[in-house]
Amino acid sequence: MAAKDELGKHGEQIAVEYLLAHDMQILDRNWRCPDGEIDVVAREGRTLVVVEVKTRSGRTHGTAFEAVTEAKLARLRRLAAKWRGEQCGRCERFDVIRIDVIALERFAGAFTIRHERGMS
Repeated sequence: MAAKDELGKHGEQIAVEYLLAHDMQILDRNWRCPDGEIDVVAREGRTLVVVEVKTRSGRTHGTAFEAVTEAKLARLRRLAAKWRGEQCGRCERFDVIRIDVIALERFAGAFTIRHERGMS
């Protein structure tokens, strides 16, 4: 596995642990369809939360948040609707669908976490 892929996988695991520690329930991870992928699908109360996780080892290519464009957010909204449509038979109804971004940046071996709720 490439170093970039390992970093991303490790970042996603840290993000999941963070979400669990903040009383969210993980419903799905790395869900894929022909239109793209959702890193993490979670539940917070009656809110369906689609989480995009961005992990960076430095800022050579910008911050982790800068990688989440309006086009990416629009794609995540479409993917959230598809996920919900496919899962509606096995999950309860949600009052709200929210897109969150968790950005992890590694400096000197330690990660900083920034969680932005409701990006769209």
